[in-house]
Amino acid sequence: MPWTDLLSAERIVVVDDAATPGRVLDAAARLLSDGSPASARAIAAALRQREQLGSTAIGHGVALPHARSAGFHAPRGAFLRLRRPVDFDARDGEPVDLVFAMSATDDRPEQHLQHLADIAGRFADADFRRRLRAARGLPALRRLLLAPAPAASAA
Repeated sequence: MPWTDLLSAERIVVVDDAATPGRVLDAAARLLSDGSPASARAIAAALRQREQLGSTAIGHGVALPHARSAGFHAPRGAFLRLRRPVDFDARDGEPVDLVFAMSATDDRPEQHLQHLADIAGRFADADFRRRLRAARGLPALRRLLLAPAPAASAA
């Protein structure tokens, strides 16, 4: 399953008021939930627990908060572009403004790791990050994120 299959347009947002990592995780949890407050709380708790193990910031202003749980029914992704960057304790010291959050089921850890690797690889592309930051409006941002990743060129 390509990482774009984790997303839907409704789970791609621009966030104005996330001043702390905790608020970012709460916003991500609401997007990843099934819509119920209990689901959002469970996902937020799982994301926070994972973040306590070490920052999910991968550098260049990108964070990939993620969690696995038997309580999750299917893998899901959400993308948040933050209007004001937030300190996620990244190794490179850069505050985060691009967040791809993911929740996954507990029964397929290999799939979870593959999704994380695919997402990290895509966000390693400086041009992709630049285009996400430059996208004017939600429709443009959603088109960028929901487009298939370019195929790797054979050398």
